[in-house]
Amino acid sequence: MLEALQGKKVTIYFLDCSNESKGVLEAVSDKFVKYRTDYQELYIPITSIRSVDVDTKERQRARVGFGQ
Repeated sequence: MLEALQGKKVTIYFLDCSNESKGVLEAVSDKFVKYRTDYQELYIPITSIRSVDVDTKERQRARVGFGQ
């Protein structure tokens, strides 16, 4: 299943509720995932991953204030 996401920009959510975003899923094996950001290269065990989201479009933030 994760092999289909290779080369795509994804966000990885971990079991401890932390996440890693703005990186590319480079390689997938049966035990580890290779994930690269601009600053680091991570080898993440499959057993620590809760979910993976594909980043398709950046969300537009709501305006704050009382503009007219």
